[in-house]
Amino acid sequence: MDFETLRRESEAPVTATRDQIDSTARDLSAAFVDDPLLSWFMRADAKRHAARERFFKVLLKEVAFPDGRLQRPAGGGAAAVWIPSENLGPQPLHRELRGLPMLLNASGLGRFPRLLALRSAMDAAHPMIHPHEYLWFLGVTPEAQGHGVGSRLLKAETDRLDSIRRAGFLETATPRNVPLYQRHGFRIIAEYRPGSDGPTCWGMWRDPAPAA
Repeated sequence: MDFETLRRESEAPVTATRDQIDSTARDLSAAFVDDPLLSWFMRADAKRHAARERFFKVLLKEVAFPDGRLQRPAGGGAAAVWIPSENLGPQPLHRELRGLPMLLNASGLGRFPRLLALRSAMDAAHPMIHPHEYLWFLGVTPEAQGHGVGSRLLKAETDRLDSIRRAGFLETATPRNVPLYQRHGFRIIAEYRPGSDGPTCWGMWRDPAPAA
């Protein structure tokens, strides 16, 4: 992998097209293989890897692509999914039902209550009264991690948000990611666990930087 090219492309990401959804989903699936939240609610059997990839494919096709923006380096290897807060909130029943088989496949029946608990906790911690861009996912494939790719993808968007005077919000359950987001202007506004045995999650908010 040409890391220099990947870093350069991450500084000026492109918006994924519909025919790039599957490859973007594969990148995110690989990036989140050890994510604390996904590890907590995802099924623990031999179908886990396939279920995780399907999870991302369906979410990108049914929610992220029509409602948000999929930002990625031109050659792939990482992705950031941003959704305007105006496009969040309760979904039509037909859309909820369309996603149910994927969610059950992702968690399995035994862990489905964990997924419901996570959704409830995240909804409660999300500050929906203020317009913002929601960073739903930011992931870098394992072989590309540690080269500043995620940071560059993040800066490309926060620079845009500063230019249009718009806030940002995200959640993370990965402790080492908290300082990264703080360096880009996010601050912790919520800390919670989706269940007694669930990982600690941090909700982080970013106001646009003062104009120079």
